[in-house]
Order: sequence, then structure tokens, then C-alpha cells
Amino acid sequence: MPTPTIDVRYVADLARLELTAEEEAAFSTQLSDILGYVQKLESLDVEGIEPMAHASPVFDVLREDLARPGAGAEAALANAPDRTPDQFRVPRVVE
Repeated sequence: MPTPTIDVRYVADLARLELTAEEEAAFSTQLSDILGYVQKLESLDVEGIEPMAHASPVFDVLREDLARPGAGAEAALANAPDRTPDQFRVPRVVE
């Protein structure tokens, strides 16, 4: 089965990209190589193989959510470089 080709100029126009002739040739070759590899993958027998999102199993490791007493405002603000009575003071970011 021949490798399908992609009209690089058409796709570039859709994406509003201006490509030089050299870039079109390079992308055409690269995309043909990619499509050839996809065809090679399509020939594999994957019957009985379950789909997966990761190469190895991913498990959520969560601890039980327990309420604990915090440090308190005074302890949290003890080393603050600039503070109001019970808040951190930071430089203004939005002008």
C-alpha cells in the first residue's frame, strides 16, 4: 500500500503559515515518513490488548484527609519581611 501524501501548502494555508519551498519540501518528507510509520503500526495485531493512557500503571496515592491544627497567624507571620497586623504584605503586581 503506498504511503498517503499530505498537501503541505494547503495545510499551511489553513494554519495561516507562510512556508518557503524548502520548508514545504522538508515538511512533506517528514509527514510522509510519519504516515508511513502509522501504516506500519496499523499492520500490528492488537486483538486482546486493552487501551492504555500510560506505559505503566498509574495509581492515585492519597492519604486520608484529616483536619489538623495550623501554626496560627503569629507563628506564620513571625519571619515575614513585611506584614500588616495579621496578613503578609506583598508588592503590587497589577498596575
